[in-house]
Amino acid sequence: MTTILRRLPPSEATGLRTGARHSLAELYRPRDLVVLGLGVMIGAGIFSIAGQQAANTAGPGVLLSFMIAGIASLLACLCYAELSSTMPTSGSAYTFTYVIFGEVWAWIIGWALILELQLAAAVVARAWGGLTVRAISNFGVELPHEALVEDLLVFGVLVVLTGIVALSARVGLRALWIMVSAKLLAIGAVIVVGLPHIDVANFGDFFVPPKTLPSDPATVLEVFVGQSQAFGWFGIFAAASAIAFAYIGFDVVATSAEETVNAPRAMPRGMIRSLVIATVIYLAVALVMVGMVSYTKISGDTPLSSAFRVIGVDWMVHVIDVGAVLGLTTVVLVLIVGQTRVLFSMARDGLIPRGLASVSRRYHTPTRVTLVIGFVAIMLSEFVPVLTLQELVVIGALFAFAFVAAGVIVMRRRMPYLERGFRVPLSPLLPALSLVATLWLMVNLRVVTWAWFALWMAFGLVVYLLYGRRHSLLAHPHPRSAPEPARGRHRR
Repeated sequence: MTTILRRLPPSEATGLRTGARHSLAELYRPRDLVVLGLGVMIGAGIFSIAGQQAANTAGPGVLLSFMIAGIASLLACLCYAELSSTMPTSGSAYTFTYVIFGEVWAWIIGWALILELQLAAAVVARAWGGLTVRAISNFGVELPHEALVEDLLVFGVLVVLTGIVALSARVGLRALWIMVSAKLLAIGAVIVVGLPHIDVANFGDFFVPPKTLPSDPATVLEVFVGQSQAFGWFGIFAAASAIAFAYIGFDVVATSAEETVNAPRAMPRGMIRSLVIATVIYLAVALVMVGMVSYTKISGDTPLSSAFRVIGVDWMVHVIDVGAVLGLTTVVLVLIVGQTRVLFSMARDGLIPRGLASVSRRYHTPTRVTLVIGFVAIMLSEFVPVLTLQELVVIGALFAFAFVAAGVIVMRRRMPYLERGFRVPLSPLLPALSLVATLWLMVNLRVVTWAWFALWMAFGLVVYLLYGRRHSLLAHPHPRSAPEPARGRHRR
């Protein structure tokens, strides 16, 4: 038991123990971290989630749902900010857990992050393919064999984005800046064009009387409540749970800490600013959507596009299509970056094969592990019905959120001497509230999602016991060889 609970010393979490802790080039500044955050948090969902939740769950009260979700996400973000400023490492929640709780818990979080990020890349790529085909069709182009075209598009985008991440972090950052700027222009057009068409009567009093749904309880919460409900306060909070999933992504920004200039100060600023900006943008789009058309007339499939068609501004459909495609492209790019950094950290700790922790001398990136991640994403997106598994992405992220919130409280007690670039205010109250909010979001997930997650984690424990426990560098403090670091620190 003492073997699997061994903890990584804080000095080694960001030190040169493995010969690779600081081998990644310093590239990101606070403004780049904001772009990373917006790149992963603002996808195609910004054009649909408000309308879907308003039509089916919360009515005009969806605006309150966005505020509640934003507060819950900010609490989690503050916890990530403190730990990232204390341990600026590529491992993010995995490394935080290694230092605070021990190796077996670190493996569990790392395994959950693999599920979240690897599956998310495949899910978003598959959604990107469908959106791209629809956008092409909306421009009047008839595509023969649409399913085949979609498959080829998904394959192509994953190959291109994997290549960008594997060969040059700098090129990937520049491409991200361009695409994020373009999709923000599309979102700005939605807000500017939609504002004059807002009818205050569509907001009502933000409260629709609750109603019981005929379906059987599907989520853990509904099992305890005994029924499924929509609208009313129950619907507002249920919609907040769904909306909070759109904000998941600031945790991916934390994986770039090792590559960030002056990370102890830059990481908190970058993560918090990106989340606040994303929340404001989501609220603005939700305000326009709910204000333009009554929630009873919103289409569940393409809510924002249908709303603009109702008011007679058909050309905005093309703007929305372009924005959605760009939005999902940046999400896939950042997810590949995040997954690369997590596996890179686990590999150099010896919990997975250490060959994956090698850094290319030519490109100064973990090219080998990036190519592996891209290959797995292609296989999943092409041969697995990943769109039915998207809740597994959410539960993997929330599981890590819970450990990070608890980690702030525990680390304050165990390691008060560590230098922190940022401190969560009102600790331990706010971290405790973050933990409660995370658990609330988790009980709003389906029972079947919990079952699949339990199976995945059980399989992960078997892998750890058979491989990770014996190959961990903490079990062999003086390995004969270490991954060779890239030469020098490459600053911009």
